[in-house]
Amino acid sequence: MTHNLNAQQPFDDFLETFKSRLHHTLHQRADLNNLSTERGLPPFVLREIMSTNPFSAFVPSNLGGRGGLASESMAVISAASYESLPLSLMFGINYALFLQPFAKYGAEAIKPSVFDRVLGEQAMGGLMITEPECGSDALNVKTSHVRELDEYHIQGTKHWGGLTGWADYWLITARATTTDGKLKRGLDFFLCDMNEPSQHIPVEEMYDSLGLFMIPYGRSNIDVRVPSVNKLEPESTSPRMLLDLLHRSRIQFGCMAMGFLQRVLDEALSHCNSRFVGGQSLFHFDQVQARLNRLQASYTICSAVCTHGSDHGGLEYDLSGRGIEANSIKAVVTDLMQEASHSLLQLVGAKGYRQSHIAGRAIIDSRPFQIFEGPNDILYSQVALATLKSMERSGSSDLQAFLNTFELTARAGNRLKGLFGFHADTKLPQRKLVELGKALARVVVLEMVIELGERGYRADLIENALTSLEHEVRALLSTHQLVDSSTVIEGYAEGSSWFSFATVE
Repeated sequence: MTHNLNAQQPFDDFLETFKSRLHHTLHQRADLNNLSTERGLPPFVLREIMSTNPFSAFVPSNLGGRGGLASESMAVISAASYESLPLSLMFGINYALFLQPFAKYGAEAIKPSVFDRVLGEQAMGGLMITEPECGSDALNVKTSHVRELDEYHIQGTKHWGGLTGWADYWLITARATTTDGKLKRGLDFFLCDMNEPSQHIPVEEMYDSLGLFMIPYGRSNIDVRVPSVNKLEPESTSPRMLLDLLHRSRIQFGCMAMGFLQRVLDEALSHCNSRFVGGQSLFHFDQVQARLNRLQASYTICSAVCTHGSDHGGLEYDLSGRGIEANSIKAVVTDLMQEASHSLLQLVGAKGYRQSHIAGRAIIDSRPFQIFEGPNDILYSQVALATLKSMERSGSSDLQAFLNTFELTARAGNRLKGLFGFHADTKLPQRKLVELGKALARVVVLEMVIELGERGYRADLIENALTSLEHEVRALLSTHQLVDSSTVIEGYAEGSSWFSFATVE
């Protein structure tokens, strides 16, 4: 097994070394602005970044790493996201979608060889779930597998797997085939090693993805044979394993947003203090203060989310049943990322509307975060449904009373007294479930901010964040109670040309 030379290095020193190397590489050895507008990443850049062995933070100590602690791993990814959001996504894919699930569910017999390559050769791995005909409906993928003696034959098509063509390893989802050729229910995971000819996955097409240029995406044809030992083994059922994997990733999702939001805040403060209009800096204008205040609140909210994720996202927990907090975290922080990007561009003005400027890049690069790993509309509706079902199971019909005692919202619910004093049940139209889910998700996150404040975090920043979240919840609920049954009008073009109603002199 590879001996990791920095496994015993104090984490503060380890993180500072990584930050220093990252900044030096992206700002002195290379031009980050150019790197962010060109597809891929020059080999020397990736080699320099990986020379400090940052992935060692993601690897358990018994496999040669620093321990795989959620707090340390999230801090490394956050440091990467301050410099480059695409780079942090690259780290996040390796951590949450490959190394963590493989460390928990992979066969002990093959773990040493895989983690040796991760630590010694900086090997990377990713996850293939999505298919051309199957996006969010992960349990109905068409990729199939058949057991043949001591190996599995896997066939299908996957796309939009981050690190397409780059990854040394893939975790692939597939469904077992019955004797009559049908696909069974349930989903299985398999490890594929790209160095093995029988496991190699060719890339059929590289996508011209919009933004996140550092990360390659594409479509891959799968026709591989893997040893039976490469099949991941769930602790209970395969659907629970999938949920545990996805919820863990979402609960720790804040680490990719954390550095990004801090960078956006720093860039906004710097610009507003140095840009003068009418004899005073932008910083002193009231509307600018409102935007900066919201950015600062987002920074604090994400800090609370990261603290919660580091406490509750470790491999020792079964997170398959933690959908409300996982979906709330992922959806809220990714909304904050996109909102922060728009605020920065608005503050910077025209010069930010360039690919080479961080404001323009921030909008394009952060937008996919609201889509992948569960589109936010779906996640919000799931938050609402799960909360309402929990309320019903508790025997309560009063949503406000339930929130006041629910473990994820008790303190926040009492702060928001009376706001949820209306009837709500699982029969709500989907659009109303999404609206309600947006509000409930922010109550869940508000609870995390309160908890962070109780730990001694700066009181002024905490109150700023709480006020911001409360205003947002109030605004969401004010529209939720409005009746909206509007539908799309078919054949809308007939009789709707404005020109036919224009006055002609």
